[in-house]
Amino acid sequence: MKKYISFFRVRFATGLQYRMAAVTALTTQFFWGLMECLIYKALMESNAVSLPMGYPAIVSYIWLKEAFYALFNTWATDNDLFGMIVDGGISYEFCRPVSVYGMWFARSLGSRVAEAALRCGPVLLCAIILPAPYRIGPPAGLTAFLFFLLTMFLSLMVTVSFCMVVYMLCFFTISPTGWRILFTGAVEFLSGSVIPLPFIPQPYNSIISFLPFASMLNVPLRTYSGDLAGNALIQAVFLQIFWFIVLYLFGYRLCHKAENRIVIQGG
Repeated sequence: MKKYISFFRVRFATGLQYRMAAVTALTTQFFWGLMECLIYKALMESNAVSLPMGYPAIVSYIWLKEAFYALFNTWATDNDLFGMIVDGGISYEFCRPVSVYGMWFARSLGSRVAEAALRCGPVLLCAIILPAPYRIGPPAGLTAFLFFLLTMFLSLMVTVSFCMVVYMLCFFTISPTGWRILFTGAVEFLSGSVIPLPFIPQPYNSIISFLPFASMLNVPLRTYSGDLAGNALIQAVFLQIFWFIVLYLFGYRLCHKAENRIVIQGG
């Protein structure tokens, strides 16, 4: 376990060095979040549609998504890992006296936490000092905040486990581009990144809520404002645990299969 913690710490420290990249991303995230708040406010005031979430809950959802997006997005994968699979550098990874799957999992975890640590503070600070009604509100209560922290951790585990499955699938293809395009487009919509999942009409919403994508971003962001509570929240937590176990074991199995079948050409 100490070896994997070391991989996490090294990747976390490396990720903290990209401060200017985080600064440039902050500008984009702030104005994008503000634009979304304005759009939903216009929808609310037009009375053209009935919003399935209260406007304060939508505002909290938007700003938390922007602040912690680095934890949950699946398009920002580790290009170094894809490169090692394609050019044969993976052979050096197999020489290490550790599990490749565990090492890559810790590495992915560290890079995501580092990127989120650089961005979340400034985004949340801007969201707090904005005038009403664009200001992020406090959590629905102490219980909601504690469940928010729990579901955030589980969402991170599900997201990293899903990305690990994508990495492992690339062992069985010539290029990783196809898998990345396919999964990125699906996850962006089905996780609630484009629009909150309550805005998706029934019966599609019920189906999507049971998929692993809903456990990545939708659950913690709705938990914070109390939009997801009670039995529905408990069910969502158990679904997060279920999908984490399933995706982790599936990715581990794919990695073991790839280790036994991989052929590296070149000198």
